[in-house]
Amino acid sequence: MVADPPPELVLASASPARLETLTRAGLTPRVVVSDVDEDAFAAPDVPGLVQVLARAKAEAVASALAVGAPDGGGPRGDVLVVGCDSLLELDGEPLGKPGTAEEAVRYWHRMRGRTGHLHTGHHVIRLGGVSGTTSGVATTAVSFAMLSDAEIAAYVASGEPLHVAGAFTIDGLGGAYVTKVDGDPHAVVGISLPLLRDLFAQVGVRWHSLWRPAGT
Repeated sequence: MVADPPPELVLASASPARLETLTRAGLTPRVVVSDVDEDAFAAPDVPGLVQVLARAKAEAVASALAVGAPDGGGPRGDVLVVGCDSLLELDGEPLGKPGTAEEAVRYWHRMRGRTGHLHTGHHVIRLGGVSGTTSGVATTAVSFAMLSDAEIAAYVASGEPLHVAGAFTIDGLGGAYVTKVDGDPHAVVGISLPLLRDLFAQVGVRWHSLWRPAGT
C-alpha cells in the first residue's frame, strides 16, 4: 500500500530566519508573502496580538492560493499554510520592528540589562481534501546584556536590528547581547518547531512526513 504524499508546506512569511529554521529542520516550504497591514490589527494583550496577526497572514495567503487555482474552485492538492508573527513584550508593551535607527536605539536603552518576553504566534491552515485550522503562541523569556551606549550605536549601525521584532537577533550579530533564554530558542528566531509539530499533528500531519527525502 502506497502512503499518501504529504501536503505542500507554504510559509506565509517573508522572514529569512523562519525559512532557514524550517529548512535546517529538514522541511522545504514554499514562501508566499501576505499583504496584511499589521498596523490595522489590535488585541487586549501582546500574546493575543501576535496570534491575531499570525492568523491574518495565514488566512490571506490561504485565500490567495484558493483564488489562484486554475478553475477558481480552491487549492490544488493538499496544502499546509503556516502564518507567524513575533513581538517582544517589555513593561506590558509590544516592541515590533523598529524600522528606524532612532527607534532601535530607544528600544535598546529600555532593553539593556533586563528581561523581556518574545511572543510568537502561529496559525496553521490545512486546505484541500483534508481541512483543518489550529493555532498557538510560544513565549520565551529573553535576558539582555547591559550594553554600553557605544555598543548600542555600533549594533544599530550594522542595520540588523531595524527589521526584526524587538530590534535583536539571537542567530546573528545580536547573539552576543542575549545572556539567557528561558523557553524554546527557535521561537526567538520567529518560529517554534516543537509547537509547530504539535499544531501539524492537530490537523493530521506528522512532522517527519514533511522531511526532505535523503540526498535532496
